[in-house]
Amino acid sequence: MRVDSSPIGRLVEQFQAAAYVAHPYHRSGIGWPSEVSSLTSTEAEQFYRKYYTPSNMVLALVGDIDPAQAMPILEKYFGALPAGPKPEELRIVEPKQFDTRSVIVHENTQPIYLEGYHRPSYLDPDDAVYDVIEDLLSNGRTSRLYRSLVRDKRVAAFAAGFSGFPGSKYPSLFAFYGIPMPGHSPKEIADGIHVEIDRLKSQDISDDELQMVKTRFRAQLIQSLGSNEGLATTLATIQLRYGDWKELFGELDRINKVTKADVRRVANKVFLASNRTTAEIDTTAAPTGNTAENGSSNQQEKQ
Repeated sequence: MRVDSSPIGRLVEQFQAAAYVAHPYHRSGIGWPSEVSSLTSTEAEQFYRKYYTPSNMVLALVGDIDPAQAMPILEKYFGALPAGPKPEELRIVEPKQFDTRSVIVHENTQPIYLEGYHRPSYLDPDDAVYDVIEDLLSNGRTSRLYRSLVRDKRVAAFAAGFSGFPGSKYPSLFAFYGIPMPGHSPKEIADGIHVEIDRLKSQDISDDELQMVKTRFRAQLIQSLGSNEGLATTLATIQLRYGDWKELFGELDRINKVTKADVRRVANKVFLASNRTTAEIDTTAAPTGNTAENGSSNQQEKQ
């Protein structure tokens, strides 16, 4: 219901379905109602036993701990669990996109604009470049999208870009979204986003901007390690991704090596109209009545 009863949820659901044609990322994370209603307890248990196994698990223990005391406790509660086979890797590869795809949902609600571009997984050598672009465009009131669309043009109540949607394990999307101010349209949001994308593609970012981004990453890393919860979460995530928690420091090193030329090169490689999927909520032809109950009346246009 958190999807079906939410205009944003329905928009994102249709956006994913349009952006992906083969990879499981085209499916809603919670599944479709017909799937949920037909799921059996046996199927749920099989899923649990396949993925929730020690062979697919990372455990992080941090704090003022005596290993001599902690290890016997871990062995007691986890050692008896059968390791089981590690789940097989997903082999489905999303085919290259060759033209712009679009979804328009007509609803009597807040207009929203969303667009995304296919990008490689976090294991790609340019992963740090995407992180730099995301921070540059979207981190706070000094970000390019905020200054342009919110502060200067005043066409958006909010605008941002984010990398790794809807997940980061597999090749995903670098997405942008914006919420128009009253009297302004999703098209104005799209035009404003494309202006900033074109700036990235045609002009080098400044030395000050690049240094500011790198400084923020260092600060965010230190902050993430400032609590036991943050330390455990960060170490476990890095270990799960790379197989070595020491890659935590490798991530910072990769950020520090990003150059202005890298930002421009990646922007020109990924932010292409042929690699773009757009979605918007349009109110100009919105159906009347309860849209949550009459979802079939929404006109969804895909190209």
